[in-house]
Amino acid sequence: MLVVSGIVLYLCGARGLLLLVLAFLVSAIASYILLSKQRERMAGALNRQLSKATGAVTGKAAEFKERLEDGAAAEDTANDAARAETNQTVS
Repeated sequence: MLVVSGIVLYLCGARGLLLLVLAFLVSAIASYILLSKQRERMAGALNRQLSKATGAVTGKAAEFKERLEDGAAAEDTANDAARAETNQTVS
């Protein structure tokens, strides 16, 4: 699109730095308008992949949190039993 814009602007009389700046500007605007469907499809595909990856990470994080809480509960139970045993021995 940049080359086509440059050729059209050259034929219209633009030269030098003005040609370069206008070619970039025109091609950017044309790309934004003409390639909107492809951009939306690509964004949708990226969103789907990101959702899958986020779902997998969220599931693993929940599993890890559950195992951590189970371990903490088991440790609390062991500590309570040790305290009770210590209290019985001291008494």
